[in-house]
Amino acid sequence: MQSVNFTLPYMNQSGDFQLADYKGKIVVLTFWVSWCPDCSADLPKKEQLYRSMDVEKVKMVTINVTGRERNEIDGMNYCNKFLTQPTLKDRGREVYDLFGCEGVPATIIINQQGEIFSSFGEQSTMMEVVTAIGELL
Repeated sequence: MQSVNFTLPYMNQSGDFQLADYKGKIVVLTFWVSWCPDCSADLPKKEQLYRSMDVEKVKMVTINVTGRERNEIDGMNYCNKFLTQPTLKDRGREVYDLFGCEGVPATIIINQQGEIFSSFGEQSTMMEVVTAIGELL
């Protein structure tokens, strides 16, 4: 299934991210909120993976679901403290809902052709995500 295109502003750098700019690369999107214990367990693992990933082949991006935050500053503080990978700010739940996400963390892997290859909910393991990325490499 073809992925929806979207544009969102970065939280931790200037400018906007546009998904269409990364066709030809594997894109890993992780939706999160600052108050979520599962996100606090998942995001450090994604951060470690991000630091070891070949950025020419794989684009890893996290997306703060501002519409599920208690207040927007909490997401910004979490991002500044814990994340170095590109982090986006959803417009409420707009992109989160476009991908049909129901919980957090939610991870969507988009293949080099711009199609949704797999999606993972809050109960998925990091090994499942890494295995799916490996299948595309």
